Amino acid sequence: MAGERVLIVDDNAINLKLARVLLTSEGYDVQAAQDASEALSLVGDFRPHLILMDVQLPGMDGLALTRQLKDDPGTGSIVIVAMTAYAMKGDEAKARAAGCDGYITKPINTRTLAELVASYVRRADGAS
Repeated sequence: MAGERVLIVDDNAINLKLARVLLTSEGYDVQAAQDASEALSLVGDFRPHLILMDVQLPGMDGLALTRQLKDDPGTGSIVIVAMTAYAMKGDEAKARAAGCDGYITKPINTRTLAELVASYVRRADGAS
């Protein structure tokens, strides 16, 4: 999946760095944003195949940002995967109802993240 574009949106600097290092080492072109505003400014020019979206962000939360992106014809086809520490019953359903195409729980599993991202990127490529 070399060169596929992934945007990571997470306000936790450690999670952001970990995911970025893991995915960059696998050949992904990775950009990062710490809030919804920064993510929105990157999406247009970067055109990610996949967005890893933290649910709890300062200001606009990740689910509201997902809804906004999915409602926009220019960004609605981007695969968005919720990446969250929320793992209570019903949380995955809330993420999917907001438009998320997948759901990954934190803490990030360093052994499986790249494989999970690859499966979602294949899905994105199939939808293009």
